[in-house]
Amino acid sequence: MEIKPVARIENDFSDKFAVPRQSGLSDIESKIVFEKEYSDKNALKGIEGFSHLWLIWGFSENIRESHSLTVRPPLLGGNERVGVFASRSPFRPNNLGLSCVKLERIENGVLIVKGADLINGTPIYDIKPYIPYSDCKSDAKGGFTESREFNTLEVEIEPKLSEKLSEKQAETLKQILKNDPRPAYHEDESRVYGFKFADFEVKFMVEGNKLKVIEIE
Repeated sequence: MEIKPVARIENDFSDKFAVPRQSGLSDIESKIVFEKEYSDKNALKGIEGFSHLWLIWGFSENIRESHSLTVRPPLLGGNERVGVFASRSPFRPNNLGLSCVKLERIENGVLIVKGADLINGTPIYDIKPYIPYSDCKSDAKGGFTESREFNTLEVEIEPKLSEKLSEKQAETLKQILKNDPRPAYHEDESRVYGFKFADFEVKFMVEGNKLKVIEIE
């Protein structure tokens, strides 16, 4: 079976490093822009009645010729292996991802969504509505993910650095950083981390529960 993108995501996530680890963990907005072949507004008729959508997309930055049947999830410190089908690792046999996002609004045939965990330009192969009565499982178990504590960081960005960003970009960057984008198995608190955000290179350090941005270029 051959599949091709129906749309692509547009946002400020220029780098895999700082993308939220799962969908729905942030209120950061993204745009879903349809390919010309699927830009007819009739394709979206009725979608405004749904609050959330499922995105089926491709791990376009993780193309490999072969894949292991086991992976080491960051949530387990990167040291313990589980089966690839018991994880959400991007290194999969068919490089497909699944994300649930919140539909905020529609602007001229473009879907504005929140909570996407896709980098800018990621191809989207299909979009389906989230249906509460069948998709929401109140008795669901989270496996090894239930042992993870999601602590947020206190983010400090000096005014002279924030001035380089628009107000919206500054707020987006704070949301990214407060969820601690470092690998789960980090040890060296003196390390300087860097990643691309929009058209900028951002560098930061973390000490205890405080994250300080030291450079935006």
